[in-house]
Amino acid sequence: MSDYKIETECVQGGYKPKSGEPRVLPIVQSTTYKYDSAADVGDLFDLKKEGFFYTRLANPTLDAVEKKIAALEGGVGAVLTSSGQAANLFAILNITCAGQNIVASPAIYGGTVNLFAVTLKKMGIEVRFCSPEMSEEEVDSLIDDNTRLIFGETIANPALKIFDIEKYAKIAHKHGIPLVVDNTFATPINCRPFEWGADIVVHSTTKYMDGHAGAIGGAIVDSGKFDWTKYPDKYPGLCTPDESYHGVTYTERFGLAGAYITKATVQLMRDLGAIQSPQSAYYLNLGLESLHVRMPRHCENAQKVAEFLQQHENVSWVQYCGLPGDKYYELGQKYLPHGSCGVVSFGVKGGRAAAETVMGRLKVASIETHVADSHTCCLHPASTTHRQMNAEELQAAGVRVVLDESNEKIGYKIRQAQQVDRVPYMLVLGAKEVEANNISVRDRKGETTSMELDAFIAKVVDEIKNRVNNG
Repeated sequence: MSDYKIETECVQGGYKPKSGEPRVLPIVQSTTYKYDSAADVGDLFDLKKEGFFYTRLANPTLDAVEKKIAALEGGVGAVLTSSGQAANLFAILNITCAGQNIVASPAIYGGTVNLFAVTLKKMGIEVRFCSPEMSEEEVDSLIDDNTRLIFGETIANPALKIFDIEKYAKIAHKHGIPLVVDNTFATPINCRPFEWGADIVVHSTTKYMDGHAGAIGGAIVDSGKFDWTKYPDKYPGLCTPDESYHGVTYTERFGLAGAYITKATVQLMRDLGAIQSPQSAYYLNLGLESLHVRMPRHCENAQKVAEFLQQHENVSWVQYCGLPGDKYYELGQKYLPHGSCGVVSFGVKGGRAAAETVMGRLKVASIETHVADSHTCCLHPASTTHRQMNAEELQAAGVRVVLDESNEKIGYKIRQAQQVDRVPYMLVLGAKEVEANNISVRDRKGETTSMELDAFIAKVVDEIKNRVNNG
């Protein structure tokens, strides 16, 4: 644990130049390193000595930034990855394999939902989603002998639901599994999940940590507090010899403070290679130096925007935990007393068509598929970052799905669905359909077919299967 305040760590942490060395963190743009003897290199490969021998495994620029991020989170070690998604994947694969499962909140980034529900499934890892509203007993029922971790986001992207870290840490530890928390939106400036019982923290450093949309990256940080040796049958990769790396047992060689991160580096990074570039790490470090200054201002600005939108006659709802009365206000005060993030979620009256009109009239804010940097931007998740999710999945993730209950004529609604929302099928259920015990199905081409509801459901299921099978 660092003796410095977090503001000092942002600027001074990680890199300690000696006399005559560069004051600013150098970019070591080298893939490999020179040594005087083969024995020296052998000791590095055998993990008997610390040092650099190949940038895929270790690099001086990355090493300095990893140490800074570990210090900011109050952890014992960190590893940088090529993206936030790579960090999520590595954090899970490091302690989970085919035939096992994890429990995760559905209120997470849409890309992470897809990683969990689709890609991990293909790898043989089951993901069991738990609603944030579930009781402890209900979450308990999802956990069995093959569960290896619980996963959640401090502040869900973009739903802004606040994850009850302490609650899920208690549940996880009761079952002898770690809690992994994505702390991207909060950053260690506003929340340090380890202080609330989390064991592993992940980041998309692309967001606030970089702060300028200049470089994609991710990070994994280990608290060093979870005792893997108590559960050797659950975590043999850490507690038994790794035959792919000279038979090293990570917990024996590196202790609780080094086992998890070392394995993630020398095994996963070695085999999968999703390393962050030294250039990107340099940009990230520049962003970290101002993180403690930027985050309070982001939160101050977001609070003012949320309060303004809350009073606007054309805004139907606002989600921001800094607003008294917000569903997550109390949890926000507990975990994020000094501010949450600079992202505000809101809905405009009139549905998707009205939202697209608003976005088309923006002057300062830019429309983009990115949030959490120095520029003001606007994003419509349901039609962009989360468009791969169905209505049920969107709702679970906290992306609101609103039915068109306006008094507009049916013809107008159909045109909007076809031209704006691009809905593939529209169902008509009126007196005629009820009498015939079927539904009228209208497709995007305007063709209408009458069929039984069960037949339509089977048709949609087959279509989804064909799309999945055909990529």
